[in-house]
Amino acid sequence: MRSDGPKTVKELIAKARANPGKLNMGAGTITSRLGALLFAKTAGIDVALVPFKGSAEIGQAVLAGTVDFALDSTGTSLPLITGGYYRALAKYSNRPLPILPDVPSLSVAAELPQLGESSTWVGLAAPAGTPTAIVDKIHREVARIYADAEMIAKLEKIGILPVASATPAEFDAFIRSETERWSKVLKDSGNIKLD
Repeated sequence: MRSDGPKTVKELIAKARANPGKLNMGAGTITSRLGALLFAKTAGIDVALVPFKGSAEIGQAVLAGTVDFALDSTGTSLPLITGGYYRALAKYSNRPLPILPDVPSLSVAAELPQLGESSTWVGLAAPAGTPTAIVDKIHREVARIYADAEMIAKLEKIGILPVASATPAEFDAFIRSETERWSKVLKDSGNIKLD
């Protein structure tokens, strides 16, 4: 949100409800686009999704006023937030964000607990049939890296919260759950192209 826009998510929702079909929201990554669609549907607002190829385009559009608000990653938006150009109204994640400790999660700020979390995640996958011993070894190494205090500090400084799954099976279940969740959001959003 530009620094001269609504001060809270509730104000943004009220503005969108008072102006159905007139506001637009920018989003770049597939996670941001799906999260934006879910937010609009759950909040009951009629806004247009403007897809962008990345954060640089989103930043320009928000600052120029060609989009009314945007959903983007913390890492790329942080300089604009700390520089006073953006106002961070909420974050996708329900976990604390040390670099923006006073920014609530979107589900809390919008008072929509059913919204849930919609943060970007990164994982490693191996081809089907990869021996369990190899998968377990890779998992242990990744978990060790994500547990390193220096790595955690570097990632948190740019707005990334490192979280390792307890087991490869837990990560597999997470992927399946996310696939089901976001497939439903995409289907419920109608004939939308996310290229």
